[in-house]
Amino acid sequence: MRKITAGLFIALDGVVEAPDQWHFPYFNDEMGAAVDATLGAADTVLFGRKTYDSFAGAWPGREEAGEEDAGLAKKLGDVRKIVVSSEKLEFTWRNSEQLEGDLVEAVTALKNEPGGNIGMSGSVSVVRQLLAAGLLDELHLLVHPIAVRKGMRLFDEGETIPLRLISSETFETGVQNLVYGPVESTGDATYEDAKVHLPQPEQ
Repeated sequence: MRKITAGLFIALDGVVEAPDQWHFPYFNDEMGAAVDATLGAADTVLFGRKTYDSFAGAWPGREEAGEEDAGLAKKLGDVRKIVVSSEKLEFTWRNSEQLEGDLVEAVTALKNEPGGNIGMSGSVSVVRQLLAAGLLDELHLLVHPIAVRKGMRLFDEGETIPLRLISSETFETGVQNLVYGPVESTGDATYEDAKVHLPQPEQ
């Protein structure tokens, strides 16, 4: 079964909206490698509509300009791009198509197709739905040491979603690269269970 990996820029207070307004001061080679590990390892990229429009409005022009990010732009142009939207879409960016039918059913079928990893960037509403459905295999959070204090956060109100930490790394900028995966349950516990782990006073 194919693996779905989602990458998000996120502030310390959980904000994921408009990272272009607060993220770039923290971008360095370490972060570039982390982003490439998510998207560069994928042969298919799954997008929400807004994120796709943002990418499609920028990356084809960057590929045509032939500057230092043209290699990444070509890679993004060459991969299969699948867009989640309730509206009928028309595409000008090559290798783009619309996800047909129910999201959970269609993504389940996509995971069962032959092929490599499925990457995601941004697309918060889709990430939420895939997490809730248990279809997201890895959530890569680049946690920036800044409190944005306005804008949409990654998690809204709803059912609890337990996760397990797969790996962690701190960049020179103070950004933390945290990779999470699903876990069936954290189990039931109360304060009575937890207090046995509290430090005991010296006699």
